[in-house]
Amino acid sequence: MTYRTRNIAVAVGLALVAMMLTLVYITNYKRSVESGVASVKVYVAARDVPAGVPGSELVKSDDVKLADVPRNNVVPGAISEPEQIGNLVLSGPLYAGEQVTMRRFTEVAADGVRSQLKGTMRAIQVAGDEHQVLAGTLAPGDRVDVVANIKLDNGGNARAARIVLRDLEVLSIASGSVTGATTGEEKAVILAVSDTQTQRLFFVMRNADWTLQLRPVIDPSDSPERLETTATVLTRGIQ
Repeated sequence: MTYRTRNIAVAVGLALVAMMLTLVYITNYKRSVESGVASVKVYVAARDVPAGVPGSELVKSDDVKLADVPRNNVVPGAISEPEQIGNLVLSGPLYAGEQVTMRRFTEVAADGVRSQLKGTMRAIQVAGDEHQVLAGTLAPGDRVDVVANIKLDNGGNARAARIVLRDLEVLSIASGSVTGATTGEEKAVILAVSDTQTQRLFFVMRNADWTLQLRPVIDPSDSPERLETTATVLTRGIQ
């Protein structure tokens, strides 16, 4: 083999090696591009969602939906399965079009009473003696009615009693006692009420004698509304 022929063979060999390396690079690049373009399904907010919504309710509603998102556009922590947030609560608002991520959620226990409120619901703490608030009996999740005995005149000689609120949820029980303005040590519970029920409850707490009554857990029902006065107590039959 002449010197010239050898150089030509070496050049051809190097060219073949370069071509093979180029083909390998192009193939790998194409694969990476295709991998990035490939879509995956993740949850995306269909509309603005306020904080405080439980994850279990969120995925069952129309507030979020599964959408195909290019793999290279998926946000870290994006949610693709309902079980990922089933026991969590939304800690911050979601905005329409935003990918739903684990970073927007917290444990229900960490959020406490706040996680149980939404819409027009409010939480109000009610303090009274152990008999009024059924101390030692009530537990979170129980349902109660509020019974009030209200003065009808300035002298307090005329009074009427009735159930003023029904089926309120007990959100929390104070672990100790609280100091009342006039009654000293009192027990307290936190009830879930609507924003308008708060007005009636606050009025009764300030202007009437009141107590909570525990509702049954199994098949609760309500009797017809009635107002009791001295006359009705003395003249009605026992029911």
